[in-house]
Amino acid sequence: MRKSLHFFFTVLMVVTFIFTFNSLGSAATVTKLKAANYLPITHPMSLLTRWFCDEVKKRSNGRVEITYYDGGTLLNPVKMYDGVLTGIADLGFSHIQYTRGRFPVTEVFDLPLGFPSGWTATAVATDFFNKYKPSDWKDMHVLYLTTSGPIILQTTSKPVMNLSQLKGLKIRAVGQMSDIIKALGGVPVPLQMPDVYDSLRRGVIDGVVVDLSTLKYWKFAEVNKNVTADWQLGTGITFYFVMNKGKWEALPPDIQKIFSEVASEAREKQAVLWDKMDIEGKDLLVSQGGKMIYLSDTEAAAWVKAVEPIIGEYKKNMVAKGYKEAEIDGWMTYIKERIGYWHKEQKKRGIPSAF
Repeated sequence: MRKSLHFFFTVLMVVTFIFTFNSLGSAATVTKLKAANYLPITHPMSLLTRWFCDEVKKRSNGRVEITYYDGGTLLNPVKMYDGVLTGIADLGFSHIQYTRGRFPVTEVFDLPLGFPSGWTATAVATDFFNKYKPSDWKDMHVLYLTTSGPIILQTTSKPVMNLSQLKGLKIRAVGQMSDIIKALGGVPVPLQMPDVYDSLRRGVIDGVVVDLSTLKYWKFAEVNKNVTADWQLGTGITFYFVMNKGKWEALPPDIQKIFSEVASEAREKQAVLWDKMDIEGKDLLVSQGGKMIYLSDTEAAAWVKAVEPIIGEYKKNMVAKGYKEAEIDGWMTYIKERIGYWHKEQKKRGIPSAF
């Protein structure tokens, strides 16, 4: 009897030890990360980042847990990149226009090169990144880049149908868009997005250059009653979703594979989302009595001509940084070729766009 009890307790202790060891081992293998996004909690792009975090946890069977901070609660858009670089957050979502000069090669996407839609622009940005691997991102792991639909002019009470009507208007613009507004005759005012609505409402600024989606998802249709569809300029805003390089390199290969797969899916969701949100913003404006102003071919050509020097200035600045002019021309030629390819592909796939 004593031998049986001794054997029973020995087995029980061994089983308990194994169970405890395995539990501790499992807990020790859980990688806990922090992700930051400056967009409001209900914004579709914020919800997409949340989906990414949840999906990584799901596919990793709980081996990765990502705590998500939206609405700028951990990092604002200006501080996002440095915040991820220094480890305040492990993953971060923002866009390059907030830190002009930080991503000189990628800023080629800020130029008026004729991007017709967010889906097309995102596909082109992905091709460009994969082909040229810009040194802009050498200190970071890029999960994906995504570029918005065309940046267009929205104004509160003053409709703009030609360049003379834009002259002297105070327009919120950041990054390369500041130069574009100057070239068109406006006065650029740099503001972070969370400050734009109130500045429009109080008349601090006369308008903003940004994509159509903001009419709904930043509630700009409440204050902006006029939209000048200057989509022919074809300038977008390039967003990044990045991860601290050290944290990325510390992940096991199978977990890295999960991150990459989910990121690829998120990028495609985002590409479709851009155009969907632009259409929703446009429809909301019209339903509330707002005005969509379409430029005549002659007027559109005048706008395009007015901003041409910006491309030359970009090339000049990049040559001063050590890049060859032929190399820069190659980027632009490649981008325009890819725009043509992906725009046709978008139509072939039946993906709707605002323009």
